[in-house]
Amino acid sequence: MARTVDPARHAARRRHIQDCAAALFATHGYERTTTAQICRAAGISPGNLYHYFASKKAIFLAVLTGDEDDTSAMLEQQLAADAPVEAVLEFVTHLAAPAAAHPAVPQLVLEAMLQAHRDPEIADVLGQADTAERAGLTALLQRALDAGAIDTELDPAETAAWLSTLVGAVFLDLALQPGSDPALRLSQLRRTVRAYLGGGPRRRPRPGSRARPAAAPWNNRGS
Repeated sequence: MARTVDPARHAARRRHIQDCAAALFATHGYERTTTAQICRAAGISPGNLYHYFASKKAIFLAVLTGDEDDTSAMLEQQLAADAPVEAVLEFVTHLAAPAAAHPAVPQLVLEAMLQAHRDPEIADVLGQADTAERAGLTALLQRALDAGAIDTELDPAETAAWLSTLVGAVFLDLALQPGSDPALRLSQLRRTVRAYLGGGPRRRPRPGSRARPAAAPWNNRGS
């Protein structure tokens, strides 16, 4: 008689293995992390490990894509939100938040970027995730543009690519400068994105006209 597998227990064990492996990948790198180390950290035998993952690479890929469902749910929530600019800010914050959740996460992302240059399969998985995130940002930006809530000269797809670059910069900064304040970086990211999005159309100067220079502060005395 075949043994019945409890889906919830199976998923929980997979997640436990992923979490243990993620810490090892971030600390030692993908190449130097062994399945034996993962088994010891997770408290399971090598034979038991293969009930959950076919290989070390399968574990690594699962770690990299473990938050896809959360990101999809967040996108759906923000697409239905009343304030389109705040929706963009919330989604950008969601994408960057893992960098502030644990010191090992930025290191893990940096390791993933390094491995992507060596392994086409890893590069493909990361590329698919990046494409999905940019598509989500583009949809949110188009919604904000249609509502007249952001600078009307912004192109949603190009802006999404730039915002994605800013999110990546947060991960890179925290990976290369461990002493940086994660909460401050998220706050700076939100302020930067809000300022970049602006609001409404920008005025173009009339042909042949010059902007009037601001009066120097030392010429305003007594005024």
